[in-house]
Amino acid sequence: MSRLLAFVDIFVESKEMDNVVTALSKLDNIEELYEVTGEFDIVTVFSASNIKELGDILKNKVMKIKGVKSTVSSIVARAPSITGSSHALTP
Repeated sequence: MSRLLAFVDIFVESKEMDNVVTALSKLDNIEELYEVTGEFDIVTVFSASNIKELGDILKNKVMKIKGVKSTVSSIVARAPSITGSSHALTP
């Protein structure tokens, strides 16, 4: 069974950036983590078995990290390969 993937963009209080990065990197469902420039402070990729699990991760883990102000999530619908074929990531 495929796992749901979501890009989660995170706004962080600047003085808490190191704390937030450390806390996020310890979460089981995190697949990728980037400190970025631009609108958001951190861009992550999370995996979950379903939308409920993703919601629980965001509400009960990510949003409880000291320094996290808010998040914006985008669930991956499909991931086209660079060779032209695409793969659905959810059943």
